[in-house]
Amino acid sequence: MEDDLVAWGRVVRIETRGRISGRVARATVGFVERPDRSMVVAAGSPRADWALNLIADPVCRVTLGGDSWTAIARELDVAEQAAAVRGLILKYGTPAEGLGVGPAFELRPEG
Repeated sequence: MEDDLVAWGRVVRIETRGRISGRVARATVGFVERPDRSMVVAAGSPRADWALNLIADPVCRVTLGGDSWTAIARELDVAEQAAAVRGLILKYGTPAEGLGVGPAFELRPEG
């Protein structure tokens, strides 16, 4: 089901480098796309592995629909995080419990 949602452009797949294992780790998350092709994502837990991996190494691979690209993650400040969570709620409806409790990021295409 997750593969279909990514293919349909409903969610994004983020591939990070495991901060402990060093292996590729994948997570499928909701996103809000910005006009400049960057996007924002937010973790529902401060212990979300994908988010901790981005803090350790901000380089990631993003897949949306049939496209994939390398992106650089930037952790959002408190005001930006609140705006990101609002945007996610508006896009997806009622949030998962804890949305916004974990870190939020801007994913900007590399280059």
